[in-house]
Amino acid sequence: MFVRQKKSFLPIRPVAGGNRTTWRRCAIAVVEEDHKRDLRLETLPGTSGNVDKIDSNDRRRSMISIIIPTLNEAKIIESTLRTLAATLTLPHEVIVSDGGSSDRTAALATRYANTVIVFSGEGRQTIGEGRNAGAEAAAGDFLVFLDADCVIPEPDRFFTHALAHFARNPGLVGLTAYLRVFPANETLGDKLVSGIANLGLWVANNILKRGASFGEFQMIRREAFARLGGFRADLIAFEDADMFRRLSRIGRTMIAPKLRVLHSGRRGHQVGQPQLICTWLVNLVFVAIRGRPFSKEWKPIR
Repeated sequence: MFVRQKKSFLPIRPVAGGNRTTWRRCAIAVVEEDHKRDLRLETLPGTSGNVDKIDSNDRRRSMISIIIPTLNEAKIIESTLRTLAATLTLPHEVIVSDGGSSDRTAALATRYANTVIVFSGEGRQTIGEGRNAGAEAAAGDFLVFLDADCVIPEPDRFFTHALAHFARNPGLVGLTAYLRVFPANETLGDKLVSGIANLGLWVANNILKRGASFGEFQMIRREAFARLGGFRADLIAFEDADMFRRLSRIGRTMIAPKLRVLHSGRRGHQVGQPQLICTWLVNLVFVAIRGRPFSKEWKPIR
């Protein structure tokens, strides 16, 4: 049997599949056998993210897969990805799962992310579908779901502490962090709302042992995520709260007070903190009791 293998290196390669297209930094191995050609994707050393720093026997166990769902985030996605690329040196990969943006989000993401997945199906993709698509492409044993408008200060130190929590507690399946609005944009109302929200999450997760979390940052063991079948794709919002609620049924969830994630606070700034709090409370109660949010639509705010 005659086999000839050729390798050519490209910075970005589109791969169509189903209702989405995946762009990967890759090497393409072309195998010709009986006039048939098979394309295999491999990660290139030296691309954004430190996938190449992982030994083959330790590849999945040690790597953090950072999954960022996006939809028309051209204003902020480059800054978020650039910060990660410049400051995170622990073994990791960055995956952007785009819901079919009409702006330059996907194009900007390809400059920094290891993998960019673009939804091309009919209708609007739910954020749960977007998160699941990113998880499907992930190689790490720890899946980190991060919103596009979020920044993790000192990410090496942050993830070292986060991984230590998982190492100390094998029963820990989900971890979240304290949230704070960017100091330059933070108002007194932001500080009050963040303080109350963080305290509520601490009580729910660490005291009552009932999983609760916002979607800005969630770190989940891959096995637990797979066991639950991922995020619920039928929910238009609060799929993040539902995920931690279900995680707490199969293991432990917690919020780590020493871990801080900064975000834009744009929803609270645009709709107003009182309305945002009411929306949160009503939907969280509905998710806890009925398994789905009260809101029928979740308008993107950019």
